[in-house]
Amino acid sequence: MKVGLHPVKWLTRLSEYLIAYGALGLFVLAVLDSTFVPLPSSVDALMLLLSMTNPSWMLLYAFMATTGSALGCLILYLISRRAGARALNRFSETKQARVKNWIERYDMFAVLVATLLPPPFPFKLFVITAGVFRFSLVRFMLAILVGRGFRFLLEGYVAVRYGAQAKEILAKYYPWIGLGLVVAIVIFVLLRQKLKRPEIVIEH
Repeated sequence: MKVGLHPVKWLTRLSEYLIAYGALGLFVLAVLDSTFVPLPSSVDALMLLLSMTNPSWMLLYAFMATTGSALGCLILYLISRRAGARALNRFSETKQARVKNWIERYDMFAVLVATLLPPPFPFKLFVITAGVFRFSLVRFMLAILVGRGFRFLLEGYVAVRYGAQAKEILAKYYPWIGLGLVVAIVIFVLLRQKLKRPEIVIEH
């Protein structure tokens, strides 16, 4: 009797298989990771490995990882848009309401923040929520491209500059970099909202 592979082992083998295809494998891995296939850290690990191995191709790798991730997010967005509220069934009502409120209040900046924060932040919940509640596709994709583009370019730069130490450096400092960017975005949004408020004129 043949026993099937455990899902985790199957996904690990898939990741290892795609590594051999370089930039194309990175693209496919990024697409899968951003849809329903959980491949935690695989895209980041391959981005680092490829950039260390072929530094002159780092920009290509960052481009492939970003576009692959964006395509995966687009697929998940469109599926969630079609499925409606059913797509959110596996998340608690509290989380659903909180994320919906953030997106409605902060628009594309909420999605941008979600792309910048490292796991275990529930990034896919933001993607699914954006689809279910029909958030602007243009603004959604812009936020994904900017956030993912920054992340993969940073990983590529660190890999080229620090080589084998890149993974350790990113593990230590990326959460702080992500948090710093989030704070900067929040301050920008608050200032933007404040400047948009109409001035109250008191007539004498």
